[in-house]
Amino acid sequence: MRFLVAGAGSWGTAFTRILLDRGHDVVLACRSREQAEAIARTGWNPRYLQGVDLSAVEAVVVSEAPGDVDVAVAAVPSLAFAEVVDALPGDAPVLSLAKGLDPQTGERLSTRVRGRPVAVLAGPNFAQEIAERLPTAAVIASEDGFLAGQLQHALNSSLFRAYVNPDLVGVELCAAAKNVIALAAGGVDGLRLGDNAKASLIARGLAEMTRLGEAAGARAETFAGLAGIGDLVGTCWSRQGRNRHAGELIAQGLTPERAVAEIGQTVEGVTTAPILRDLSHRLGVELPITEGVCAVLSGQSITELAARLMGREPTEE
Repeated sequence: MRFLVAGAGSWGTAFTRILLDRGHDVVLACRSREQAEAIARTGWNPRYLQGVDLSAVEAVVVSEAPGDVDVAVAAVPSLAFAEVVDALPGDAPVLSLAKGLDPQTGERLSTRVRGRPVAVLAGPNFAQEIAERLPTAAVIASEDGFLAGQLQHALNSSLFRAYVNPDLVGVELCAAAKNVIALAAGGVDGLRLGDNAKASLIARGLAEMTRLGEAAGARAETFAGLAGIGDLVGTCWSRQGRNRHAGELIAQGLTPERAVAEIGQTVEGVTTAPILRDLSHRLGVELPITEGVCAVLSGQSITELAARLMGREPTEE
């Protein structure tokens, strides 16, 4: 198959490697002409995952992306998703790798794809490990069963096991909400509250995510899968998790802006937290951890937040 990957960051670069390993033709659309020319000239991404061989890739700028592809992959941050998808030529199905919500509408990102089928891929997929060809698994969600199956066949390998799930709503909300919980988990690390506290937070975070998903029409079992508990545990525990790292830095005294600047890459949870909170208000669902993360991002002491969460009225699990 012929794929267009729009977005040459870490995840776009790693996903390109997956496609190349499966024998597909790949056009990698970069944000800047300098990046595209560097990849075309050297066969390496000058900024991200420099050990990934991209010599077989056709590198272009996004504005010059071809329309004659079988699948267009959107590997861009949520802030840029709608703009990039709207600019894609042709009518090929879209596979979204983004993990957030639309900042303009507050809705799931797949709702911004119009006039063509859409699927979403999520799971515990750290780009660096994929670049090193370490094994992982992911779930492909779509309301179009044929498209999901086609993508599963195109991506599945001994190193990248692909599952399908018709619950598009659940998979997208998992992918967005887990980043917010990871900010809180990083806060636990930054305050050195211990593994017991962190494990407790992850468990309650999963319950919070599931409540929101069910209220939005998702299936509860989706949150027990790769996009839910799988990605949540990885994002909250791994030293590679940007959102966990950002939460740790904030707990150590950095402002959210400085934390993001120090990490130097997109930290989706910072953008997603207030959008997720507003969605929960519209659905009438209580999300205490998400509310707390928003309060800290707005300047509240994270120590006060931890005390408030622990001081909530006891209830049934």
